[in-house]
Amino acid sequence: MMLVIDKPAGLPVHSGPPAQRRSIPVLTDHLDALRFGLPRRPEAAHRLDKDTSGCLILGRHPRAMAELNQMFRDGRIGKTYWAIVQGGPAEEEGLIDLPLARRSPERGWWMKVASHGLPSRTRYRVLGRGESEHGPLAWLALEPLTGRTHQLRVHCAESGWPMLGDEIYGDAPREGGPGLQLHARSVTVPLYKKREPIHVEAPPPQHMLLALRTCGWDG
Repeated sequence: MMLVIDKPAGLPVHSGPPAQRRSIPVLTDHLDALRFGLPRRPEAAHRLDKDTSGCLILGRHPRAMAELNQMFRDGRIGKTYWAIVQGGPAEEEGLIDLPLARRSPERGWWMKVASHGLPSRTRYRVLGRGESEHGPLAWLALEPLTGRTHQLRVHCAESGWPMLGDEIYGDAPREGGPGLQLHARSVTVPLYKKREPIHVEAPPPQHMLLALRTCGWDG
C-alpha cells in the first residue's frame, strides 16, 4: 500500500520551473528504484519542502494513493516535526492559530499571515532549551493541524521565534548558514481498519545534531 522514506534535506519532491529541471536532482528521479515488483513507481502522497528532511509517505499504486489522499483530507494522518527555533515560546506548549495567504504572485509559494487567508493551526510543545552561538534556542515538536505551504516556518517566525537556518522567514544567510532546522520526525497512518496505526520515525539529519544536543537531545 505505501512506503515511508527518509527524504534528505535539499532534495525537492517535485520538479521546479522548466529552466531548473535539467540541473537540479528531484525525488522523482529515484522513484523507479522503489517499485519492488509493481508495474508502476510509487508517488508522493504529500509534500515536504526542499530543505525539510524526514518522513515522506509514498503510495504504491492508484488505489493506495486514493486512500492516502482521503486520509490526509480527513486529517487522520498524524505528522510530528522537530524544529530548532531561535529564542522560543514562553509557554511549554500551546496552539498557534494564524491564517495564511500567499505573500504575492511574484514570490511564488512564500506565505504571510493575513486576516483573509486560509485557517492555519499548529500545536507546539517544547522538548528542550539551550544556549548557542546563535543565542537562546528551543527544540520544539510541531504538529500541523492544517496543511498550508510553509505553515510551520511562518507560524514560528510570526510568533517571534523563527527557525534556525530559515533564509526566507528568519535571518539565516543564503550561503554558509546552518541549514534549515526542520525535520519531519514521524508519521502515524491508520492504514488498516482492524490493526493499530502504523507509526514511523526518521532519525534527525546530520546538520541538526549539534543544535539538538545543545537543547538536551541525547540520541
